[in-house]
Amino acid sequence: MIRLFANANYDFIKWRRWAYGLTAAIIIPGFALFLVRGLNYSIEFTGGTQMQVQTKEAVGAASIRSALDAAGIRDAEIKEFGSPIDYMVIARIGTGGGAPEGSSEATAAAVDSALAHGLGAGRYSIRGTEAVGPKVGRELQGKAFLAIFFSFIVTLIYLAFRFEWRFGLAAVLATFHDILTTIAFIRYLNLEVSLVVVGAVLTMVGYSLNDTIIIFDRVRENLRKYRRQNLYEILNLSINETLPRSVLTHGTTMATTIALVLLAGEVLRPFALVMTFAIFTGTFSSIYIAAPLLMYIEKRWPGQDARGARALRPAGTVPLAPPPPPPPSPPPSGGSEARSKAAV
Repeated sequence: MIRLFANANYDFIKWRRWAYGLTAAIIIPGFALFLVRGLNYSIEFTGGTQMQVQTKEAVGAASIRSALDAAGIRDAEIKEFGSPIDYMVIARIGTGGGAPEGSSEATAAAVDSALAHGLGAGRYSIRGTEAVGPKVGRELQGKAFLAIFFSFIVTLIYLAFRFEWRFGLAAVLATFHDILTTIAFIRYLNLEVSLVVVGAVLTMVGYSLNDTIIIFDRVRENLRKYRRQNLYEILNLSINETLPRSVLTHGTTMATTIALVLLAGEVLRPFALVMTFAIFTGTFSSIYIAAPLLMYIEKRWPGQDARGARALRPAGTVPLAPPPPPPPSPPPSGGSEARSKAAV
């Protein structure tokens, strides 16, 4: 089998401060943008109507938008998918056209009437309609946050039982970092937050935790195996030992998500984009966030089996590596007398 990075010996923990700076450069502007503009929620969270429209001929999304604008239905989303005659029209409740607030049925009727006046009654057909009320949307939004919150609690309990609470706290904080960076990524690209995107975020949580647990499991094994090594060296050794597995699994998964980004339609593309970024940030946080956090927590609140050797490695020393070979012995000396003795 091909084994990449079989003898890796990189000092990952050395670059933790650079990693903190990169994380701050992503999260802080994204969070500020989130506070100013919020997120672009889909009709599944805000309430509205999604209609699949098929025209007799390719009319273009601009013609459909002009028909809706003429009827007073503003800010409707129009997506072309599949063939050039298939469109997805998404209108939120109360967007105009005589639709009263809170009535998804009236919104669908207003869109139908606008298309009839703008395109002509016989030039289109409505293939499907999906309506979501604002109350259902708020419930879905609350349940999504509860799902993420309870996943944190269950993970912390599991890791505290499997390892110790210090490992669990580091893993949860690293996963919280992943959620913040993913939200910033969604805000930068102004992706529509739908249930598909929420599913991608929940998948990212599990993916990141799985990678962190694999590294921490190797850390626990190496702490018992190398009693005289400090935690700095143990963390670097554990990350290097699991690096071949991480490169292969994450690389193949990212290849699949990138293919979805390039080839999938408008419905799956936000999921693929979030998942592609999630693989990157999950791998990044397992190495540069979770491991340094564990080192800080262990130094700040040492466990019962803590040893002085598990403290922070002094700066400038070499990471865990095999000792160098001894120097060759010097040749015999002593002039002609030594050479004659050697000849005898």
